[in-house]
Amino acid sequence: MTVRFNGFDLLKKLVSIYVFYIFVITNKVETMKELFEGIAWLFEEILFYPLDLLRELQLDSWFLANIINWIFLIIGVVAFVYWMKQLKIFHDQDKENERTKPDPFLG
Repeated sequence: MTVRFNGFDLLKKLVSIYVFYIFVITNKVETMKELFEGIAWLFEEILFYPLDLLRELQLDSWFLANIINWIFLIIGVVAFVYWMKQLKIFHDQDKENERTKPDPFLG
């Protein structure tokens, strides 16, 4: 009994054999470990470097070390003041308590 593959089935079989060969036969598990170690190095040494500087700055000045928190606080206060001004504008125009009326064709 011979097994015949059509085009896509043969391609799937060859790809699965190739993947098996790469990851099992050639022992590429070490390469995957190196990939994740590289990602860890990128975050620890490059992307978190500004936060390490802020952590070291904490010993000298608490206010400068918390500069990110101060920026978020200022943004929140500005947004709150803007929102209150908009509420006052609508309150002064009496648009806050307008009632909508249904159209006459709704009965």
